[in-house]
Amino acid sequence: MQFVTSLHPTDRIAPAGLSWPPVRPAAPTRLTYAGHATVLVEIDGVRLLTDPILRNRVSFLRRHQRDGFDPAAYRQVDAALISHLHLDHLDPPSLRLLGQDTRLIVPRGAGAWLRGQGFRRVTEVRIGEETAVGPVSIHATYADHDAARHRFGWRVDQSLGYRIQGSHTVYFSGDTDLFAGMAELGAGLDVALLPVWGWGPTLGAGHMDPRRAAEALALLQPRLAVPIHWGALRPTGFGLLNPSFLAEPPHTFAAHAAQIAPQVQVQIVPPGGSLALAF
Repeated sequence: MQFVTSLHPTDRIAPAGLSWPPVRPAAPTRLTYAGHATVLVEIDGVRLLTDPILRNRVSFLRRHQRDGFDPAAYRQVDAALISHLHLDHLDPPSLRLLGQDTRLIVPRGAGAWLRGQGFRRVTEVRIGEETAVGPVSIHATYADHDAARHRFGWRVDQSLGYRIQGSHTVYFSGDTDLFAGMAELGAGLDVALLPVWGWGPTLGAGHMDPRRAAEALALLQPRLAVPIHWGALRPTGFGLLNPSFLAEPPHTFAAHAAQIAPQVQVQIVPPGGSLALAF
């Protein structure tokens, strides 16, 4: 596959509502779930990576199953989409594995800090703004989640989700709870990548559990839902216990979805697995 290089003018930010003309896909749209909130979205010859966590250890969190995880499979990307600055979503060492010239699309306010970390191509966006990577448009959406980066006591104005639009339309919600206006994001939506849990035995504010993620489907009405944010990261010491929160949330989500939004197809993709869209 020939990768699209994100050069000017594709680094620009455009007003909300701008979209690229329809394109003929170079290959089927493919989604590869690396674990937690990291998904490789291959669409129209463009490779996008959401919230890259490419290490086996991030602070007090450990990758639950290391066998078969190859960070090199996710490195040659055209852009990384960062939803917010919490350590399990923004990890500078993981971003360095992508290369410091990799384009980063981030919430407005994060650019100065990332440039100070040595990253040279940072595009900052606010809710409602749009940018492009080759023929694919990236629209920044609202997320109901605390924007602070607690590790450094530093914050930006907003947490974000992203609506990725090319020959298919894919919604990556980032971390969020249900919010007023979520239904407005669903028009023409092919795939929703929705968080159904986290990295520990409980959830804090600003997250969806399996039931609330299924309720989100009733608002978004995508053709396909893929549960994410489960099964990959765990706190140190939980590995020997094999707790249920590492495996059960996507299946509980699928069961709720069958009752609440039966018209939406749900596909559980295990960490490291891929899915090619057949529609």
